[in-house]
Order: sequence, then structure tokens, then C-alpha cells
Amino acid sequence: MSLSFERTQSVAIIGGGPGGYDAALAAAQLGAEVTVVERAGIGGSAVITDVVPSKTLIATADAAVAIRGAGELGVQLFAKGAEGKPLKPEIAINLSAVNKRLLSLARQQSDDMRASLVEAGVRIISGHGRLEGDDAVIVSTGPGGTDFDRIEADTFVVSTGSSPRELASAKPDGERILTWTQLYEMAALPPHLIVVGSGVTGAEFASAYMNLGAKVTLVSSRDQVLPGEDTDAAVVLERVFKRGGMTVLSKSRAEKVERVGDGVLVTLADGRTVEGSHCLMAVGSIPNTAGIGLEEAGIQMTDSGHIQVNRVARTSVPNIYAAGDCTTFVPLASVASMQGRTAVFHALGDVVIPLERRRITSNIFTAPEIATVGWQEKDITDGLINGVVHKLPLAANPRAKMMGIKDGFVKLIARQGSGTVIGGVIVGPRASELIYPIAIAVERRLTVDQVSRVFAVYPSLSGSITDAARAMHIVDRANEDG
Repeated sequence: MSLSFERTQSVAIIGGGPGGYDAALAAAQLGAEVTVVERAGIGGSAVITDVVPSKTLIATADAAVAIRGAGELGVQLFAKGAEGKPLKPEIAINLSAVNKRLLSLARQQSDDMRASLVEAGVRIISGHGRLEGDDAVIVSTGPGGTDFDRIEADTFVVSTGSSPRELASAKPDGERILTWTQLYEMAALPPHLIVVGSGVTGAEFASAYMNLGAKVTLVSSRDQVLPGEDTDAAVVLERVFKRGGMTVLSKSRAEKVERVGDGVLVTLADGRTVEGSHCLMAVGSIPNTAGIGLEEAGIQMTDSGHIQVNRVARTSVPNIYAAGDCTTFVPLASVASMQGRTAVFHALGDVVIPLERRRITSNIFTAPEIATVGWQEKDITDGLINGVVHKLPLAANPRAKMMGIKDGFVKLIARQGSGTVIGGVIVGPRASELIYPIAIAVERRLTVDQVSRVFAVYPSLSGSITDAARAMHIVDRANEDG
């Protein structure tokens, strides 16, 4: 009697960001031999220069806002002068200390992720990876690419991320004209920060630096900030920006940005100019896909350089998968992680649930935050789906009143007739946490009646979700006659 064993599968991953990291853990969990090639550090740019440091900066800005607004709640801060008289202290931001802390946290997170991979038995190689057809990765590990290592594998996952897009007419110099990866070198708060680009990245940094105390001008080529997002949410955010002293230049396209002495000069397409001390260029990103052997391996790419993938993160080459911002899917760290796991599950024969764009939850970390999931109100207006919308202002919520929250809302979107929850928007503090129950409702196809029967703590901000669901009770019986 002879026993036969299946050969251990091998997985090689190029890029140790969220997609590569989760792919490696999932593959190790399924018993594969796993190798990760990463040139900057485990966690990639998402952890080291992007998501973790930027959200840490935003957390500091939120703390500054909380202190400034404490007086409205009856909390008063005083210091005693030389004669014992009370002095009202001013809030000061030590940006150098803030940046040192956030970069330290980013590195700590990277180290923790590396330790998790090592504990799981994953082999980590520091270097630049390049596909050699569909059966190997060539890794340059020495200075100047002098030393090479060849890794053969059954399955490959490309998770190389993206980098800030640079314009020839506004070339970053790392001192006054900056990308979002270069902001953390500033030793002091910029006297006047001009942010070019009103998408997610531009809006987040504009919000953060305004709340830290800097003068901010936001240059937006569109009618509103956050083009493509929920219109009601964008209106709330723009109102908050202007109330906080930010100058928002709508329908204003930046033609060029120049370094002028110790400042910058931004020239708009209509000839107007804006002078500031620093300029943040937030004009999108480009995938890190050049020169890593993708075309030579036969992988289909878009004109923009993104890797074409299907809903299980598979490329046009059967044993090569891709995850994260380098792909044609949604550029979010959480999506990259899910793509990485899905790719490995599919490659190694585990149970796979193909990714569905309409079930992805996203959040914009402005103040207030904006969280969305599923179908949106514009989809209903455009006739893409038959649904109804109910919106509740957050200021009507009892917990919000206690906390002094004035801006924001909860918007619930349900399918007409069945009352199935198909989407939602939350604008308010910690919207990133509050959207989760709506995401579950969308994922599990719960009706508004089922959501309304879940007990919410009183008082709580999440109670507004229950209130919105209760208000939509008649949706279950709407249009029953046809």
C-alpha cells in the first residue's frame, strides 16, 4: 500500500503592502511556501508614507479641534499669570514632534507586520522584484541592482501599489512644492498651504492642516470638493471648510506651480495667481507597474499602466494575480487586503467569494468624516436602480447634541418595494466606525425592517441608523401594486 501526497504549493509575492501582506498570511495559513519581495518595508507606502502617517496627522488635528471646541461644553482652560490672574492659553502645534511621532508609528506598524509574516513562516526578501515570464521572479538585492536572486513559484501575486502623480508644470522639490509623501519633512506649520486637487487626498490634508491652525487655500477644478462623492456630503464639508477659514477656489484649474524665494506661486488657467508658503500637489497617483516584466509575461494592462484583473484578482495570465492600487479595481487599502486574500484562496482552491464593487465600504478622513457603502442617491437619480432615500441630520440625535456635533447626517438607501438596504452615507465624527452596520446590512441583504429591529444603545450616534430604518418602514410595502 502506497501513500501519495500533494506537492506543497509555492507563492511568490511582489510588494509587501496591504495586498501582498494579506496574500502572504492567507497563503501561509493554507500551507503554501511563501516568499514576499519588498523594497521599502512591509506595509508598503500605505503604512510607511501614506495611510498610517496621514491618518495619524488627522488624529492630531482632531485633538486640536476638540480642545478648541471644549469651551462650548463648559470646559475652560486657563493658566495663571505673574499676578495670579487667569490667562487663556493658545493652542500651539509642534509639527516637528507630530511628524516624528507619526513616522515612528508608521515604522512600528511596519515592524509589527513583518513580525507577523516571520511568525507565519513567510520568507521575506528586501529588493526590487521583476517577473520572469510566468514561472519566476528575479530580485535585485544588491546596491545598484548588482546582486540577483531567482525565485520560482506556482502562483504569483503582484501588489506594487502606486506613487503620487507629478506634473511637469509643478515639479515637486521636497521643500516648498510637495507630494503627500514629502509633507512630513516640514519642521513647522506652513503659514499658508495651497492644496491643488480637491479629491480625497487633497480634501483630507486641507482639512487636517486647517484644523492644525494653518491658513489653507484649496484649488479645485470642479464645481464642488470631492467630485464623484455624495453631493449632500460634499456640501456639508465645503460649508465646514469655509466656516473654518479655508479659501475654496472652485472651477479653478492650476496651470503651473513655481518656487518663488521662500514661497510658491500658483498660476490658474484663467490667469489668476495665488501666493503661499507651500503647495501640496494632490493630483492623483500612477501605478508602480513599469519595468517589472508585466508586459513581457503577457499580462493585459490599461493605457494608464494599471493591471487588468477580474473579480478574483486574476490577471490575463492564469497563475498570476494582482492586488491593490496597481490594478483596475478600487484603490483602497482595505480592498487591496481583500484582493490579496481572494487571489490566494482562488489559486490554492479554497472557497472564494468574488469581489463586488457595490459592497465596498470607503471613508474620507476629513473633519467631519464621510463614509459610504453600496448604491448611492445619484444612482437612483440617474435611473440605474429603483430605490428610495431617507436622510436624518445628525444634529437631531441626542448623543450628538451632548457632544456638541452640529454638522453631518445619516442617509439610508433602500430598494423600492422590498425595502432591502442597498447603500448608505454617514457624515460625522467617526463615520468610519458608524458605517459598519450599514455595510453588514448591504452585504447580508437585510431590509430596513430587519435593521430597525436591532437594538441601538440610547443615547448613541448609531441610534440615527435605527431611526432612519424605522422611518423607512413603509418601503417594504411601496409599489406593491406594480
